Amino acid sequence: MAETGHYKVLIIGAGTAGISMAARLRKHLSEGQIALIDPATKHYYQPLWTLVGGGICSREESEREMEGLIPDGVNWIQDAVEAFQPENNTLTTKKGDTIGYDALIVAPGIQLNWGDIKGLKESLGKNGVTSNYSYDIVEKTWQFIQEVQSGNAIFTFPNTAIKCAGAPQKIMWLAEESFRKMGKRDQINVIYAPSGAGIFGVPRYARALNKLAKERNIDGHYNRNLIEIRADKKEAVFEVLKDKVPTGETETLSYSMIHVTPPQSAPDFVRKSVLADKDGWVDVDKNTMQHKKFPNVFSLGDASSLPCSKTGAAVRKQAPVLEQNILAFFEDKALPASYDGYASCPLVTGYNSVILAEFGYDGKIMETFPFEQDRERFSMYALKRYALPQLYWHGMLKGRA
Repeated sequence: MAETGHYKVLIIGAGTAGISMAARLRKHLSEGQIALIDPATKHYYQPLWTLVGGGICSREESEREMEGLIPDGVNWIQDAVEAFQPENNTLTTKKGDTIGYDALIVAPGIQLNWGDIKGLKESLGKNGVTSNYSYDIVEKTWQFIQEVQSGNAIFTFPNTAIKCAGAPQKIMWLAEESFRKMGKRDQINVIYAPSGAGIFGVPRYARALNKLAKERNIDGHYNRNLIEIRADKKEAVFEVLKDKVPTGETETLSYSMIHVTPPQSAPDFVRKSVLADKDGWVDVDKNTMQHKKFPNVFSLGDASSLPCSKTGAAVRKQAPVLEQNILAFFEDKALPASYDGYASCPLVTGYNSVILAEFGYDGKIMETFPFEQDRERFSMYALKRYALPQLYWHGMLKGRA
């Protein structure tokens, strides 16, 4: 099929990773040499959604028009990808166009698979069932936190990789504090039900969080994966896991409210393609971000196979590495830069407190500030609430941070 367009760099996805890379590469390439493919008309700073769910800010604060964020001189193709043909250096779009490239950056973000939990889609936003992972539903979280008077308040974490692995518990801490402030904490049992065996994957921060959980009487139901919502009975059904593998046992818990983090994966057009590894992610080298089979294909962000936390902070460190490597690739040089797995997770533990977790591959501690970061601090809350959104809109998306 004949090409309907050809670009030196073609970027899939106009999220954090895609726009950051477009802005960085635009400094080196001429107008019209870069194109972004994304059908969305809105762009969201999703880290704020925890605070929206906690009643701290409005969801509109997280939203911008996509048109205003595409870097000058970058072509925006408002379409979605249908299939890849990397052996021909082309892809096809939903509208039937065939677009060619010299280098391809695959950064479409992550897919939320709401339908993988029986009864969830039809229950969302009703009778105590909510999720901060949806712009349409996030305001319901604060509504239900205010409305619940007794019973179980459950917070889940699925048996898949997810974006922002701290988010499922951040809203739990805000809800728990809210229940105390409203004078109803003694009537509400706060349950954290993640698929993992512990509260957090990095021991340094897990110790601090476990201490808080004990102090605040959090009921941990670990090794649990939500598989069904029975809205008529207000029951949540979990499969019991061992080492992330189902044991065949289930546990059913009643709820007054339940915050669900949905199962997640790479988008279908990625995980069913020749670019995917066995788990469906874009199969790239964990340091250079170059595809293991197709050398002119690169990936960063949530859809990549990089074995790190899927956060915007990780993208912030990945983008300058990939910028250097793609420029070297065009000059037929060895790829000089290496990503060390850095990720950051501002763990909101209350209305004025954050534990700022920073770590790299294999859980290596990579803290920025000259103090012990495994403690709750107001300064780190202020960083998350006020400084990081500004850094995002005016730094990262402009290719400056």
